[in-house]
Amino acid sequence: MALTAGILLGLTFAHPCAKFARESARFLLQASVVALGFGMNLHEVLKAGRSGFLYTSVGIAFALLVGLGIGKLLGVRGNASLLITSGTAICGGSAIAAIGPILRADEEEMAVSLGTVFILNSVALLTFPLIGWALHLGQEQFGLWAALAIHDTSSVVGAAAKYGAVALVVGTTVKLARALWIVPLALGIAGVKHSKAELALPWFILFFGLAAVANSYVPGASGASGMLYRAGRLGLTATLFLIGTGISRETLKQVGWRPMLQGLLLWIVVALTSLYLIRAGFISF
Repeated sequence: MALTAGILLGLTFAHPCAKFARESARFLLQASVVALGFGMNLHEVLKAGRSGFLYTSVGIAFALLVGLGIGKLLGVRGNASLLITSGTAICGGSAIAAIGPILRADEEEMAVSLGTVFILNSVALLTFPLIGWALHLGQEQFGLWAALAIHDTSSVVGAAAKYGAVALVVGTTVKLARALWIVPLALGIAGVKHSKAELALPWFILFFGLAAVANSYVPGASGASGMLYRAGRLGLTATLFLIGTGISRETLKQVGWRPMLQGLLLWIVVALTSLYLIRAGFISF
């Protein structure tokens, strides 16, 4: 509901402070993910993280190869193809924001890439739970699928939270394991491009782990942990609203059909492949 309200607002009115909203959404998302860590058991987090790191590494390599191939086939120009592919493969807007400066991408390339990923990201948040229920996916299956196939952490957590508590634990943890691949990918691109741009490390993932440690081992922390976990859920709702307001008519016009088609085709391939492997039992939690 928050995301839909944000999209309707963004499509109806001109955003008076779009840049501030984007920056606020990024910070609020990271803070909310850390707060959600206070509602998770460390043993479950570590179990999901170990499985997720293997699955995400294979999935990211697959998505990068397919995405760049589709971009070349469609003739997506400049850095937009690699940015869209990286955003789909790893962590949506966070990956694009980390890799863009290394590629020396201009404002138009960044806007096109972010717009493509955010639009598809919003569609995923609204449709994935419906598909999961229709296919009778278990909570662990859905959490794993959401983590492997949805772009941004915000929508993974939102969709998984809608599906159930177990899906939330699996989805959040595997997604954060996927987000860690921002670092090696950015370093690899910097090496190839001989870029000295500053690398933004996803430090909030470390704090998420520390929050899970505190919830699991600190005596008498259950009361405070519960409050922080609920605050994280509220913060995530606000984040989704802010993300929705960033989808405007100008964004839709600016993206264009080639980058949007590249992002859509890659997303469909990743989502269907991961769903098949999960339902067939090749990928499990």
